[in-house]
Amino acid sequence: MKILRDLLDSQHKHFSKGGNLEKFYPIYEMLDTFLYTPGEVSTGAVHVRDGLDLKRGMVTVAMALMPCILFAMYNTGFQANLALEGMNITEVPGWRGAILSCLGLTTSSTSCVGNFLHGLLYFLPVFLVTNITGGICEVIFSVVRKHEINEGFLVTGLLFPLILPATIPLWQVAVGITFGVVVGKEIFGGTGKNFLNPALTARAFLFFAYPAQISGQLVWTAVDGFSGATALSHAAQGGMGQLLSHYSWSEAFIGLMPGSMGETSVIAVLFGASLLIYTGIGSWRIMLSMTVSAVIFAYLLNCIGSETNPMFSITPAWHLVLGGFAFGTVFMATDPVSASMTLKGHWYYGSLIGVMVILVRVINPAFPEGVMLAILFGNCFAPLIDFFVVESNIKRRERRNV
Repeated sequence: MKILRDLLDSQHKHFSKGGNLEKFYPIYEMLDTFLYTPGEVSTGAVHVRDGLDLKRGMVTVAMALMPCILFAMYNTGFQANLALEGMNITEVPGWRGAILSCLGLTTSSTSCVGNFLHGLLYFLPVFLVTNITGGICEVIFSVVRKHEINEGFLVTGLLFPLILPATIPLWQVAVGITFGVVVGKEIFGGTGKNFLNPALTARAFLFFAYPAQISGQLVWTAVDGFSGATALSHAAQGGMGQLLSHYSWSEAFIGLMPGSMGETSVIAVLFGASLLIYTGIGSWRIMLSMTVSAVIFAYLLNCIGSETNPMFSITPAWHLVLGGFAFGTVFMATDPVSASMTLKGHWYYGSLIGVMVILVRVINPAFPEGVMLAILFGNCFAPLIDFFVVESNIKRRERRNV
């Protein structure tokens, strides 16, 4: 490692101020700090607030996402093999079928290795396109603005593929993440200054710009022309009756059903939630308030009922395991940049999103998911929530000093 360290040090003069490659210093600095800790240290009297820096925080979130990523690969392959059950592997179209055939795998849904590798062939291209395209955008803005390339995109690059269907065209993945990074983050100043979650901003753009490729019943299973409605779609069409005819609550909890690649398994999300809460990176206040408010509001609408809207019949317990509620609660709503900053604000912020999720799902079944729109709505109101919380604290202290 000393050879590599010496090599980087010998090239520093070319990228530092006055060097012939000065404008590319952010790229050099990114490589250096990725491999080694920064060489600059603070001098004089400084205040150490926490031993957790941005890099450790992002890596911890990435570790928390690992169960969802692994399950995304398995479930994507499982759903595809379930639809192809009995078909000869040579009949699977495209390069994926050729790879599976070379590996000697079958389309049997009972093959764990086959399911995982088949799903990997769908997840990996989306993951690579996301990170290559988003990374290029980050580098361009860093070079132009002459600031460091930080680890802020690491989590976005993991989250975005997990909230997409397996059949999404790769060019749309590139367009979506470009919009999310540029419009959702960089135009506001980059990492730490965006008020919208970049991954959700990217998905919202695709949802409204290319609805045919990100909604409906033909996009959730990685088999061309195969119709596989999500559990929420069944609920919107026929309420609890149709939902129970296709899935049990335990199946929804485990997540072996059609949906966005990484958000169907509640149990995988809970593993990540435990790590985020233990390390203090994810706000348990936001998770708890969002869950409780959703349960209460869903229960009220369930009690009211409706003869024309089947979604009123969905019980609170089912809302918690359907769609991306659990995934959004743990990994999206708790984003420390776009969420409320104050501790008291966490309660209001989470409660607002929980109510909005059920409101969108039930009152407007044309958008049966609701989590994406609810969190983006909460992002917009987070600064206002913090403002009123701070003002309330100031007034309380003024009354105390009178």
